[in-house]
Amino acid sequence: MAEQNVFDLVKVINDTKVDLMAEDPSWESVYVPFVVNRQLSYFPDTVLYANEMNTLHHAENRLQFSYLLNSIRPKKRFSRWLKPEKSADLDAIKQYYGYGNQKAREALMLLTGEQLSFIHAKLDKGGARNGRGKRNTKGDKS
Repeated sequence: MAEQNVFDLVKVINDTKVDLMAEDPSWESVYVPFVVNRQLSYFPDTVLYANEMNTLHHAENRLQFSYLLNSIRPKKRFSRWLKPEKSADLDAIKQYYGYGNQKAREALMLLTGEQLSFIHAKLDKGGARNGRGKRNTKGDKS
């Protein structure tokens, strides 16, 4: 049997509608309500079901899975897990001042473009690099 994965349970809830927990009780330990509810919250037709399970967080995993499995209409749904965007300015502020994420975001709102340029210049390690991120080894000025 393949490795059990919480995203397989999300696929079953959304599309295949096979009660895996009835067939194999070990699936109940794989079910992570936060992950399932977050995946379902990306779609307008399932967000209310996910919110209902968030309000009933104390319910057993088996009961939450059964509710979602039998309430949500079958449909192919796919979304990527959203991740925070990387910011060169935010990283520079964190490195320059030694701030954490939240404090660096606050500082970013206060700093001017000139101040950010100064911080980037101070943190610049130098070195000649071409457009592909590799050092020039041939001595040409590209």
